[in-house]
Amino acid sequence: MFDLTTRDIKYLSGVGPQRASVLNKELGIFSFHDLLYYFPYKYVDRSRIYRIREIDGAMPYIQLKGEILGFETAGEGRQRRLIAHFSDGTGIVDLIWFQGIKYLIGKYKVHQEYIVFGKPTVFNGRVNIAHPDIDPASELKLSAMGLQPYYNTTEKMKRSSLNSHAIEKMMKSLVGQLNEPLPETLSPALLAEHHLMPLTDALMNIHFPSGPDVLRKAEYRLKFEELFYVQLNILRYAKDRQRKYRGYVFEKVGDIFNGFYSRNLPFELTNAQKRVLKEIRRDLGAGRQMNRLLQGDVGSGKTLVALMSMLIALDNGYQACMMAPTEILANQHYETIRELLYGMDVRVELLTGSIKGKRREAILSGLLTGDVQILIGTHAVIEDTVNFASLGLVVIDEQHRFGVAQRAALADKGNSPHRLVMSATPIPRTLALIIYGDLDISIINQMPKGRLPVKTYAVTGKLRKRAYNFIKSEIDNGRQAYIVCPMIEDSDSDLQAVKSYADKLRIDDFADYEIGLLHGKMKAAEKNEIMSKFKDGKIDLLVCTTVVEVGVDVPNASIMLIENAERFGLSQLHQLRGRVGRGSQQSHCILLTDNTGEECIRRMKIMSKTSDGFKISEEDLKMRGPGDFFGQRQHGLPPLKIADIASDMEMMNLTKSIAEDIISKDPQLESREYRGLKLEIIRLFNKNGGFAF
Repeated sequence: MFDLTTRDIKYLSGVGPQRASVLNKELGIFSFHDLLYYFPYKYVDRSRIYRIREIDGAMPYIQLKGEILGFETAGEGRQRRLIAHFSDGTGIVDLIWFQGIKYLIGKYKVHQEYIVFGKPTVFNGRVNIAHPDIDPASELKLSAMGLQPYYNTTEKMKRSSLNSHAIEKMMKSLVGQLNEPLPETLSPALLAEHHLMPLTDALMNIHFPSGPDVLRKAEYRLKFEELFYVQLNILRYAKDRQRKYRGYVFEKVGDIFNGFYSRNLPFELTNAQKRVLKEIRRDLGAGRQMNRLLQGDVGSGKTLVALMSMLIALDNGYQACMMAPTEILANQHYETIRELLYGMDVRVELLTGSIKGKRREAILSGLLTGDVQILIGTHAVIEDTVNFASLGLVVIDEQHRFGVAQRAALADKGNSPHRLVMSATPIPRTLALIIYGDLDISIINQMPKGRLPVKTYAVTGKLRKRAYNFIKSEIDNGRQAYIVCPMIEDSDSDLQAVKSYADKLRIDDFADYEIGLLHGKMKAAEKNEIMSKFKDGKIDLLVCTTVVEVGVDVPNASIMLIENAERFGLSQLHQLRGRVGRGSQQSHCILLTDNTGEECIRRMKIMSKTSDGFKISEEDLKMRGPGDFFGQRQHGLPPLKIADIASDMEMMNLTKSIAEDIISKDPQLESREYRGLKLEIIRLFNKNGGFAF
């Protein structure tokens, strides 16, 4: 048996160098193994032949067997189409194509028997099947065909004739070479105890199942394995961290913390903030390294909790550092924390890539002497030249935007400092337990008193002018506004592009107002300048892309309009909406979409009805899967290819229980019984930058 992992995909029959290049770039398929683990997204029953006389317009995909009686072309320009009249003796259907007319006339022969597969529709009393699959009847054995797999492809792939049918043919070629069993990835005990299908059988039947029952068994086996290894690796890493890393003991809450609490605290802490601070204080005094995730909606007070945690470090003679993903956010934290600490004898410094020369030297020197007590910065804080006298607490904001290695690099600046990582992306607890299985989780689920929920409305493009007038009225009353567009440059689609959109507003609807433009392709200095002007009130209306999802707080901004709202997930819409509602006045968010699809309408209703980020994230998880919450590779997780966290919760709990039992017996998987599991973890997770051995 050849090695599936190392065998280059270009050597598979029907692929070759050109197709291999497309598969590499579009799907990340480089080896036979990658292709084998590229699973179908749906299946269609190809075991039955229908008769044309049975067809009605409400039927799903069907299969017919018959012959082409003749061809004709109709229409002009883009409406030009090829029509083949197809019959099985019980009636006639029209097969229709809008592309490749010359090629198709040459490919298919009149009065030759074919099997046609597609979705029938009825138009002007005639049955049509647009762009059907057609195969010579002699090449298909229906009894063995069962459920036909369908694979996701991209537009670039389709232009290279790499559609689902082409991938299916490649997969048949590959599966045909599995003439002996693949090495098992689960132990015999697990296979027997949980009645799991052997790996080779599962892989063959996930691609070419003979029926629904065998497909369910194959899916169960592969989902079980996927979730089991994710759980096993995270739990193993968490156990290993607890064993290796003793933490500094912060014994006291002293003058710095108490002075801030009694004199500088801007408002009374919410009960949720008090609860989270107690959890953090307990960790800091426990003698083991704190590794805690702090979750909370935009504006829930996470930064204040983080600052008070840093003050505990200072009271115990240690320094603290906060790392943010962008200069805009780092500057915001620096300004906020300096303002909160006004009048206190605490030295806070900002370190970003744009801070150079003598100022940078002074900061680096102050860190080594301990004079700089709190450092706030971007990735610049993990550079080799940055060293601390006694780093005791690390805070990482919007931590999902940093890779595993970057987070570890900051922690390595000290001798196992305590770690507090923050996220303003509300994640369902069930999902958080998988992604952050090595972290303890704290949630701030209350907003400060006086903070009004943002009123949200979903409207169509017909009401755009009315929405503009509403924005103008807010600006005229001294407020500021955002308009968010999904694209930067113009394209052939009807999606709103931010550059031309801003130009149009300057000429037409908002000619009398100061308009700013912000997008991801601008240089950092340009972004900072625009956001500073917006914050200072020099810009009335900021036209932008999702770059503002994480940005400077502008309490005076009271209204946001989001164009093509259907293009965004619920969680992203919620994050964008969080840019307004930062002040005491009532704020508004207008979701503009002309999409009337059932799913879009449901999403807009959810956004209009609730401002609870955790409820929204639960719905987003159900509708879109976990990909909207995090980039798996950022967390060292292999992409989930088949399991679905929303619908496979029962299996997730089962595999976690099994993994916990194994780790409790053998934390490092050293025994002969678990050696195979360890090798599979290394194979799966080392290449993803994860927590492998």
